[in-house]
Amino acid sequence: MSNTSPSAASSTAMPAPAKPRKLFVNIPVSDLQRSIEFFTKLGFTFNPQFTDETATCMLVGEDAYFMLLTREKFEGFASKPVGDAHKETTAMFALTADSRQEVDALMKTVIEAGGRQAGQPRDLGFMYNVSFYDLDGHEWEVFWMDPTAIQ
Repeated sequence: MSNTSPSAASSTAMPAPAKPRKLFVNIPVSDLQRSIEFFTKLGFTFNPQFTDETATCMLVGEDAYFMLLTREKFEGFASKPVGDAHKETTAMFALTADSRQEVDALMKTVIEAGGRQAGQPRDLGFMYNVSFYDLDGHEWEVFWMDPTAIQ
């Protein structure tokens, strides 16, 4: 049974989560300092309170964080073997941009910082996106969506 009222169900606005939570995504990196430098060039910042020689906390949004962990530290948390992101896709991470121009500008910065473009940009009219591989082969997508498409 839905707990959505009829008036809310007729709206196309994005629903609020039942219980808001902070999101922490953990990914292994081969060279922590090099990854920090790469993501700093892309405009991200890091919480020094959760940074040491084995990990750092990259601030992505108000309640969204990426923990960049050395492979050894990551393996200590994992219950299964850790895959090689250069050979296999196990997840894709998507970030929003405020405009198509910001998507293209960020991709230019990615390339200049040592990342690689993954495929061609996709323009669906209401959404524009392009994907890239970071220094460790993790796949990221940057996208802009027309705000009127989700209202």
